[in-house]
Amino acid sequence: MNLKQQISVELVKAVNSKEFTEEKLTELIEVPPSRELGDYSFPCFKLSKELKKDPKEIALNLKQKIESKKLSFIKKTETKGPYLNFFLDYSFLANALIPEVLKQKNKFGLNSSGKKKKIMVEYSSPNTNKPLHIGHLRNDSIGMSLSNIIKANGFDAVKAILINDRGVHISKSMLAYQKFGKGKTPNKKSDHFVGDYYVLFNQKAKQNSELEKEALGLLEKWEKKDKKTIALWKKMNAWALQGIFQTYKKFGSEFDVIYKESEQFGKAKKIIDLGMQKKVFIKDSEKNIIVDLEKFNLGKKVVLRKDGTSIYLTNDLVLSVEKFNQFKLEKNIWVVGSEQKFYFQQLFKTLELLGFNWVPKCLHYSYGMVYLPEGKMKSREGKVVDADDLIKELIELAKKELQKRNPSIKEKELNKRAETIGLGAIKFFLLKTDAVKDINFNPEESISFEGETASFIQYAFARCTSILRKTKKPIKYEFNNLTPEEENLISVLSLFPEKVVFSFNSLSPHILCHYLLELTSVFNVFYQKCNVLNEEKNLMNSRLALVQATSFVLENGLNLLGIKVLDEM
Repeated sequence: MNLKQQISVELVKAVNSKEFTEEKLTELIEVPPSRELGDYSFPCFKLSKELKKDPKEIALNLKQKIESKKLSFIKKTETKGPYLNFFLDYSFLANALIPEVLKQKNKFGLNSSGKKKKIMVEYSSPNTNKPLHIGHLRNDSIGMSLSNIIKANGFDAVKAILINDRGVHISKSMLAYQKFGKGKTPNKKSDHFVGDYYVLFNQKAKQNSELEKEALGLLEKWEKKDKKTIALWKKMNAWALQGIFQTYKKFGSEFDVIYKESEQFGKAKKIIDLGMQKKVFIKDSEKNIIVDLEKFNLGKKVVLRKDGTSIYLTNDLVLSVEKFNQFKLEKNIWVVGSEQKFYFQQLFKTLELLGFNWVPKCLHYSYGMVYLPEGKMKSREGKVVDADDLIKELIELAKKELQKRNPSIKEKELNKRAETIGLGAIKFFLLKTDAVKDINFNPEESISFEGETASFIQYAFARCTSILRKTKKPIKYEFNNLTPEEENLISVLSLFPEKVVFSFNSLSPHILCHYLLELTSVFNVFYQKCNVLNEEKNLMNSRLALVQATSFVLENGLNLLGIKVLDEM
């Protein structure tokens, strides 16, 4: 039941202007900051220019037309200056909404507007010279939740990863292992073993600058397919990827398509020939092939080095064409940190100049940095919040909290609950802030059972299931004479389908986070003020239905964020 849409249907009839379609009016309808102002509000000044009337007059005119219809879901309308405010009939709403939620269960809030069109979300992009860190976890949390939200709106979400497994940074860890590894095999998680040599290289390079030249030399050997170099690269890459994918499995990151930087190497000829033919690419004084984007304030960028080797831009050009040819994408989203904004501007402008008409479907989903208390992370110095360590720390914090609340909990159940709570805490903390903003991660704050956390929401779900376990599920119920707490809960529950659409349209998982926090807070007030089990039968059943509907919406919302629920906390 989309009441916002139903209101817009009535507004279309009342406005009677070809300029203002149902879709356009739906976008204009707002949710007021307070329920005292109504459940929905329509800003009539948006119509003033087209209708050539004072917005207050428009509001009064629309009010009269809509009230004359005596709509069953509208209790009353009020004008407030240029605004027309709608107050819902909550008994009607509840009797229509709650059965719909209980019938649809885990499908409530989903829609089919995407018509199975494909949207690719490329996220994570690890390097095979080090383990994942908290920056990757923010990237992964965003990538997974975007994919879920895209799918919830009827699209096919293609989850892709590009593994950066070649380049001088990879050569540095290889060179350090070659010089100082003495043929050792991993004695710890294998990606950490490889990462130690990347840190070691940078420590040694401070004492001996010649190591930088040697690393470049090793890269040249790789590009020339030197057998010994390739064998070492394969061995260390396998170690790194084994460890990285163990972390992905633990965190819940999944991919439909795996691309590797090394597999794009050597595929540049076709795109280079196209660029030279169109005079998009030119040779500079050093005989490198470049794209000159100066007139777009995007500088100059090397596309192919004079020795014939390619760089990231070259490979991204090739891979972008491959993606659109293979999947016929409606949109391609790159989830990459904000520091790469300029690079993506260069990439998209180059593709546009090459004549590809799908460039407007390309989007760099930029997100901010994650900071430590002492400042920015530096992988080469080993100053990072390691992903595995962070996951372990949050699970341990969850264990301590659970044991405080239930000292007799069995170890198997403790481990299961702690992992669900710990992983949920990380994801929610990394998603609740608008992605464009930088954040400071606070482990203790993220795991709290109170405040803006996943645990706060998971606990409300567990409370719902606890109530429902104590009696039979409601079959017959009717809503009437609702309390303010019941009305508030019904109001917030009704907004879930809108939030799913809005989260997709704005590609903003944080909108869902704050919706779930609001729903949890409103449910907690309902739980405190409204007795559920010790009431006469119809009232008990109607409140049980509200509890069950809340549990479905909480679970559905958390699932879209990649977070699991627990029946008991």
